[in-house]
Amino acid sequence: MPTADAPTFYFDLGSPYAYLAAERLPALLGEEVRWQPISLGGLFKANGRSSWALAGPASRAQGIAEVERRAREHGLPAVRWPDPWPSNYLFAMRVATFARAAGEGVRFAHQAFRDAFQRGHDLALPKQVLASAARARLDPAAARAATDDPRIKQSLRAATEAAHARGVIGVPTLALGGELLFGDDRLDQAAGAPRRRPSNS
Repeated sequence: MPTADAPTFYFDLGSPYAYLAAERLPALLGEEVRWQPISLGGLFKANGRSSWALAGPASRAQGIAEVERRAREHGLPAVRWPDPWPSNYLFAMRVATFARAAGEGVRFAHQAFRDAFQRGHDLALPKQVLASAARARLDPAAARAATDDPRIKQSLRAATEAAHARGVIGVPTLALGGELLFGDDRLDQAAGAPRRRPSNS
C-alpha cells in the first residue's frame, strides 16, 4: 500500500507513452507508487500546450513510430492504435477516478491501457470504457453512474489542477520527492534514484 510520501504516477488513459510507463512501473518501482488519474486535456488547457499527435503529420508519424519502437524494446505486444486517436477521454478518466476511489485504480488503469493500445479499443466510447471496467471487476453500472457524480467530476478536476500547480506539464509524469520526471524514458532514472521526502519549503 503506497504511503503518503510515495512516488506519484500521473497518467491519462489516452496517452500511449503513459501506457508504456504503466507497463514498466510495477517491475521498476513495485507497489509503492500512487497512481493519480488526471485529465490531460484539462492540463493542456491550463498550460497552453497540445498533443504531439495534433502537431501535424510529421510529428504524428514520428511519435507513433517512437511509441511502437519502445513497445518492441520493452517486450510488449505490438501497438494497435484506436481509430480515431487521440480523442476525448473525459468519460474514461472519470471512470479511472471512480476506480481509484473504489480501491481498484491500478487494476482498471492496466486493463484500460491494454484494451486501448494492445487491442485498439477506442476509450472515447463509453461502452468500451465500461467493458474495460467490467474486465477489471468493477460494476459497469456503478462506473457509469459515477461519471455523472459531482464528487467524481470535482475529484478529477481538483487532481488535474493540483498536478498543474505542482508543475506537471504532461503525462506520464512521476513525482519523486521534489522532482518531476516527465516521460516514459525517465523511469529507469526513477528506479535508481534515492527516495526523498518532499520539501516543506
